[in-house]
This record gives sequence, C-alpha cells and structure tokens, in this order.
Amino acid sequence: MKVYGNKAFTGGNFSARSRLLRFYPLHAIALALLLLTLSIGTAAAQSPTPTKARDHVYLLRGAFNIFSLGMDEIAEKLERMGVSTTVANHASWSSLADEAAAEYKAGRLRNIILVGHSSGAMAVTDMAARLGQLGVPVKLAIGLDPTSREVASGNVGRYINYYIANGMGNTVVRGKQFNGVLQNVDLERNTELGHFNIDKNQALQQQVIREIRAAL
Repeated sequence: MKVYGNKAFTGGNFSARSRLLRFYPLHAIALALLLLTLSIGTAAAQSPTPTKARDHVYLLRGAFNIFSLGMDEIAEKLERMGVSTTVANHASWSSLADEAAAEYKAGRLRNIILVGHSSGAMAVTDMAARLGQLGVPVKLAIGLDPTSREVASGNVGRYINYYIANGMGNTVVRGKQFNGVLQNVDLERNTELGHFNIDKNQALQQQVIREIRAAL
C-alpha cells in the first residue's frame, strides 16, 4: 500500500487514478484548441469583407433637369452593363466632386468618368478641375454641346467634347495645367442633331458608351 496525503490506495486503484490524471491535461488542451478554433472562426465571420473598388460614371444634366434626359438613358444602359452611375443636375457638380474624392481616397472608387450635356457639359469641366485640386484623377470626361467656351484643367486622362459649331455649342480649350488628351469633335454636318436632342441621339449615345467601356 502506498500512502499519498491522508488517503490510502491499493496498487490497482492508484494505477486507474494515474491514468485519469494523465487524461485531464490532454482533455484540457483539446478543449482549449476547440475554443480557439471557434474564436478564430467567429472573428473571421464578424470581420468585414474588404470593399472592392468600383468604376463610377457621373452624368450631369443641363438646366431645369428637363432638357438632358439623354443622360438618364445612358445611365440606364450603363447600369445594365454593370457600371455604377449617378445622374444629377449640373448645379450639383461641387458636392459630387467632394463625394467622389472622398470615395476615391477611401479606396472605394477606381476610375471616375464624367459626362454632361449643355450646362452639364460646362459643369464637367468644373468638376474635373475640382477633382484635380483634390488630387483625384478623372479617367475620361465627355461633354455634349457646352453652351460656353470652356477651359480643360485637372488630371484628366482624356477629354472628348462633342459640339455643333453652327448652333449653341462651343469648343473646349486646353488649360496650362492640362496634360491629357483633348478632342473637339464637330458634329455640324449631322443635320439631325441640335442642341436639345444631341444627348438623346441613339448613335451618339452608343459612341459615348463605347468610349466609356474602352476607358474602363
């Protein structure tokens, strides 16, 4: 008989007790590993999935929001292609620029594209310039018949201005700080086009969409 403390055990009972004591540490380790695995799994499930940066097209209508509904048509076609869009009145360009800059710097925007008609085409120039001041590039800017002579500035990769020379439209000129590609495309020979329907012309809409898809 062996005595441990105040209790006596026979040889057989001690052997069983010894095996039981050896089992407890293994059981504790297994339980700890199980709890650790569950903790890691829970943390992984709760951690937010990183947001993938997306491309975004901002389309700016002209005055009164009623003469540039072609911007809505282009947006609908782009959305069906999986491209995110925002359609707004030209007067919103400043707040949209700040919003786009914040999204870009947060890593939620990858490429920014601007499209506008009439006063919206003028606002495209302003918005691109503002984004440039904020250190945010514009992949592509497209104007449809701006009603005043505009100066391109900002960090714009490519600026395309479609205008009607014998109507209300004007060209866009290169500013001193503009290093991108600037194209003025005169549509004067197309007698079907006028200032109030240039944005709704299906052929031109498809051309705009092709330019956007090529940029992306």
